[in-house]
Amino acid sequence: MLKNITIGQYFPGDSALHKADPRTKIILTLIFMIAILMVNTVTGLAMFALFTVIVVIVSTVPVSFIIKGLKPVLYILLFTTILNIFFSRKGTPLFEYGIIHIYYEGVKTALEVAVRITLLITGASVLTLTTTPIMLTDAIEKLMNPMKRIGIPVHEIAMMMTIALRFIPTLLEETDKIMKAQAARGADFDTGNMVQRAKSFLPVLVPLFISAFRRAEELAIAMESRCYRGSIGRTRMKQLKYTKIDAVISVVLLIFILPTLYIQFM
Repeated sequence: MLKNITIGQYFPGDSALHKADPRTKIILTLIFMIAILMVNTVTGLAMFALFTVIVVIVSTVPVSFIIKGLKPVLYILLFTTILNIFFSRKGTPLFEYGIIHIYYEGVKTALEVAVRITLLITGASVLTLTTTPIMLTDAIEKLMNPMKRIGIPVHEIAMMMTIALRFIPTLLEETDKIMKAQAARGADFDTGNMVQRAKSFLPVLVPLFISAFRRAEELAIAMESRCYRGSIGRTRMKQLKYTKIDAVISVVLLIFILPTLYIQFM
């Protein structure tokens, strides 16, 4: 399960999405997510699903890699689907047997929630898979620049956010190593009920926290040894700039969003 989490990882490539300005990708991803939450029609969700498929194809990221990133939320999808199907009491009855009652609105809501969650996670995954952590840091800092006027440490916040995102795969790999070491010593993580399984993870948490603090200290020492002093006097080898690729991606997204929202509200 831990190996299936792809958030925070970068997949090298030479696609249009890899070349696009990270600021454009962040803004368009946020717009895409907001639009998904606003739409509640089958046509609208189908349009966004088609757009997501096109984005994945253009990104050249393997579909198997995207599907692998959805596996950790499979239980959440199943749980929300079951709740909506068996506990919703609105609409036309589709199936009734004893205490089991399935209604049309419940099935429809379950499918809509599952599609929304899938599209949201896929959109966020494509953003991180096609953007390096350094580029993400620069983009977040540029977008938050106006906040400097009120004394907010924009660069430090952007750096912390990107470091946290970057270290997700590292900590997951460390967790996997610790679990294998504990299993070699007789620990059992697969049997028992949920409470027993949760207790079996306690021996993993202590060395994981120690490892996380050690990595944080090593990173701080490495940054200090390279004379890192925050944003003061800092220069960048690669400057962010908008190109025709950003314009094309923005226009394509608007082509999908505007008609869908028009149908939704008009």
